[in-house]
Amino acid sequence: MSWGRFPDQVVGRLRKLEWDNSVNLRRRLLGERGFPIELNLKPPSGAQALLDLDRLRGWLDAWRAWPAQSQIQYQHRNYRQIGSHHVPVRLRLASMQDLIECLGPPCIERSRRWERVMQPLLSLDGALYPVLVQNLPALEGLTAEEADRLAGVLPQLQAEMGQGNYLRALPVRGVDTKFIEAHEALVTALLDALHGGGVSAAGGLRCWLGCRANPGGLLYVRALGAAARKRLAGLAIICVPAQELLTTALPAARILVVENVQSGLALPELEDTMAVFGGGQNLAWMRAAWLARKRVGYWGDIDTWGLKFLGDARQGGATIDALMMDIATLERFFDRTVIEPQPWRQDIPGLLAQEQALYRRLWTSGERALRLEQERLDADYVRACLQNWVKP
Repeated sequence: MSWGRFPDQVVGRLRKLEWDNSVNLRRRLLGERGFPIELNLKPPSGAQALLDLDRLRGWLDAWRAWPAQSQIQYQHRNYRQIGSHHVPVRLRLASMQDLIECLGPPCIERSRRWERVMQPLLSLDGALYPVLVQNLPALEGLTAEEADRLAGVLPQLQAEMGQGNYLRALPVRGVDTKFIEAHEALVTALLDALHGGGVSAAGGLRCWLGCRANPGGLLYVRALGAAARKRLAGLAIICVPAQELLTTALPAARILVVENVQSGLALPELEDTMAVFGGGQNLAWMRAAWLARKRVGYWGDIDTWGLKFLGDARQGGATIDALMMDIATLERFFDRTVIEPQPWRQDIPGLLAQEQALYRRLWTSGERALRLEQERLDADYVRACLQNWVKP
């Protein structure tokens, strides 16, 4: 049937267009999509009504039962053979409250939850309303108690109060150490509104607060000999943030940088040596000035990316011995090579002449490059090469 929209059809259409559509919902709440909302109820012509009188009666009864009759515009129409009727022609919702009530109990309850969690925050500053609406998903994740705690902590947060500590070490009252971090995006948006965009201008919440970034880019550090382990309080292996190694020298004469974790775990005992491994392309720490006082070795996969990482490591300025990354090693284990899936295809600064020759050798298969993984080398060969490296 092309005529007669029933209440359930109208409500379904409104729910789809105005409630389930998050963009339209936010725009309605912010007044960017104005009211009233008017929907044509598609009343029938006389001929249409006459063809289906049962549908006509059901449709009229359904709209007469609509709880807010003031929202319905009626017209008096005369139909041949069936007489005159007051016919609903349009539904008009004048406000957000009308829309919410029209959509029924679940939407009413949702809006009440908004009110509960917004109220303590709006009591700080009514100008926060647009920010709260723009962050509805985060807002809806709060309980009323959490909203109270958020309203209590926002005034405590001030620029540079972190004094170089981590976010969880902020001296705030009334919230646990995880609370701010758990709601960081919402806290950031609200503080930015309260402080005239100052949080964004500073580079984000942690920069504005003067907090250190959480440790990231963890590297394995493994002491490969008894003397080196003693300098690490007897620990054979530790994890450290890469950024810490920029300023903290490792207590060993030799530093062996290994591309992959499993190869790092398989290293033999080496006198006065510490291995740093598992970082892959995370090599920015190799700009550390203290590396100039060490003998540094680098061992990675023989493939285009392994050589790219070696070149990047050399960009830090340290003198680096490339270990088992040569044509002799490639030829010795050539039967264990495979085709590299997505090779690096550009020139690599930082490689020595013999390493540039190795890079060219990898491309001898035309458009495909060879790959020899670290783990594919014989253990006795690895051990002999490393022991030869540590000889005086």
